[in-house]
Order: sequence, then C-alpha cells, then structure tokens
Amino acid sequence: MARMYQFDIQAGEKAELYRDILSALDALTADEPDAVANMANAAALLWQYLPDLNWAGFYRMVAGELVLGPFQGKPACIRIALGAGVCGTAAATGETQLVADVHAFPGHIACDAASASELVVPIVHGGVVIGVLDLDSPIPSRFDAEDAKGGEAIAALLAARIA
Repeated sequence: MARMYQFDIQAGEKAELYRDILSALDALTADEPDAVANMANAAALLWQYLPDLNWAGFYRMVAGELVLGPFQGKPACIRIALGAGVCGTAAATGETQLVADVHAFPGHIACDAASASELVVPIVHGGVVIGVLDLDSPIPSRFDAEDAKGGEAIAALLAARIA
C-alpha cells in the first residue's frame, strides 16, 4: 500500500527547521533500500522547505567523477571532475564548501547563471566520499554555518541509505 507523507515543518529558527527536515527525511528513507528513491525524496523535501533555493540535489561518485543524481531545479551539469568547481572541491577534499559568492570561487562551474551562493556537503560512507549534497541560491551569502551544520546532518543520515 502506498503511503502519503505529510510533515509539520516549521519555518522558524534554522536549527529547528533543520531538525524538522531531518526528522521528515528519516521517516521518508528509513525503510526504503533504493538509493535513487531516497535521494529523490530528499531533494524534493529540501526544495519544498528550505527557502531561497534555485537548485537542490545530489551528485554521485561514479568511476572517479561526480555524476548528476536526483535534484529539483533547472537542468544541471551532468559530470563534474574531482577538484572542479564547488562540488568537485567538496568531493576531492571531503570538506563542506560554504560559498557566499560563487562568482569569486576559483573554477566555479555555472550550471545556472542565477546561482549566487552555494553549499556543498560531501556524503561519506565507510570513510569514502560517495557523493555530494548540493544546494544553490540566487541570493548572495544565503548559506551560513547553521545551514552547513544542517546539511552535514542530512548527509550523515543519508550516507548509509544511498550507499
């Protein structure tokens, strides 16, 4: 029997917002073994509840490069080399990239010219980067340390569910 999901996610403080999103994401992915379904629902949830985004989604590590995964937003770059742009840098270093002005980021890859700021969180499973969570915004400096912390919690929750 198909389930309908309805979540009570409040747009209050960022910490509370991310707690609510994390709880909803846990409910959506806890019993689902399919990685694509889990990434798709995560992207949709983030797109619906995080304000001021123009892209929310995933790149998966495939044969040593990032390959586009489920997302919400405009069509995107399909393949990104490790170390290239914000996503490739996050994947290569294993470190969250919080970029206030993407145009000032060396080697930025402009998939959507409207993007002004970006948050990319590596997804690590078994000590290996298996992909990245990528959030873009048309607003400069849209993301802060609280967003990075929330994104890292989401990546940690999803790691085993998309591996």
